[in-house]
Amino acid sequence: MLWYWQGQRLGALQGGDVGMDEFALIRSLVAKLPPPGADVLVPIGDDCAVVEGSGRLAMTTDAVVEGVHFRRDTMSPPQVGYRAIAAAVSDIAAMGGQPAWITVALAVPPSWPQDDVVAIYDGVAEAAAAFGASVVGGDVVSTQGPLWMSITALGRVERPVTRAGARPGDVLFVTGNLGGSAAGLDILLGRRAGSAIAQAVLVERHRRPTPRIAFGREAARLGATALDDISDGLASELNEIAEASGVRLLFEGDRVPIQPEVTEYARAVGKDPLEYALFGGEDYELVGTAPRDVFARLLAVAPVVGTPLTAIGRVEEGDGVVMRRDGKLSVIARRGYNHFER
Repeated sequence: MLWYWQGQRLGALQGGDVGMDEFALIRSLVAKLPPPGADVLVPIGDDCAVVEGSGRLAMTTDAVVEGVHFRRDTMSPPQVGYRAIAAAVSDIAAMGGQPAWITVALAVPPSWPQDDVVAIYDGVAEAAAAFGASVVGGDVVSTQGPLWMSITALGRVERPVTRAGARPGDVLFVTGNLGGSAAGLDILLGRRAGSAIAQAVLVERHRRPTPRIAFGREAARLGATALDDISDGLASELNEIAEASGVRLLFEGDRVPIQPEVTEYARAVGKDPLEYALFGGEDYELVGTAPRDVFARLLAVAPVVGTPLTAIGRVEEGDGVVMRRDGKLSVIARRGYNHFER
């Protein structure tokens, strides 16, 4: 049910005479959103949204929890909203799809003023417009904390590209440059080093990721065999593809494209830059595989859609993930972020 209120009014949980009014809050949130697309037949305001769709749809849900995915001293409310939408949309990109519709569930604790809650939707609206999707509804509830959001995104996909299609002989590739988000988070958490410009670039990389939607669609159209978005670190995503496809992935450590500011920052803090790329996560680039002729076509189309593309290795018979660096082979285990690891 869309924009349905559950439980007490927000104002009752504020502990004072002046709190949030449920319906006023909803009106304020909706007012932030751009008009829905022509494919939205029944927009926000009814029990359900109704959309016009045909063919295959990709669906995904992402949760964002205060204290786990962000802190109020590291991200502004609009940045929280923007990043939440970008993370969900990146899953659609990894299937080769085009985002179309989004719903947002929001649980609000008493510690969040209404103005800050509404400001989250500045980022939601900006991201939805940038990525070509309509926000068609959601839910608002109260909680004793922390604030959390649940984003459900649906997208159109003609040829889904899963993690399970990599085949021996395929080229292993990644988009963009890696490591920037994790390095930016380190800076936000107080580990400052290197030039002010490099730090600013890395912080922005963490706060405003760019899902590779256009490239994902081209990869699907041209015949990529596997795709995954880099949310938990390159090492984790490589292991997911290898396991799902029943193959071994061999990559060259020196070929992994690392953001230049990451290299500067890592040297300043005495860390290997590759660590940020392999195990940092939240870059929301794409890693994938493709036959050699398909990869050649992807190299030609990548600049057209504004996406740097790098071949980092190949697919082999076997299992697991192996890195070659400085003439040595190392098995790379799944060591990215795990919510339930203790």
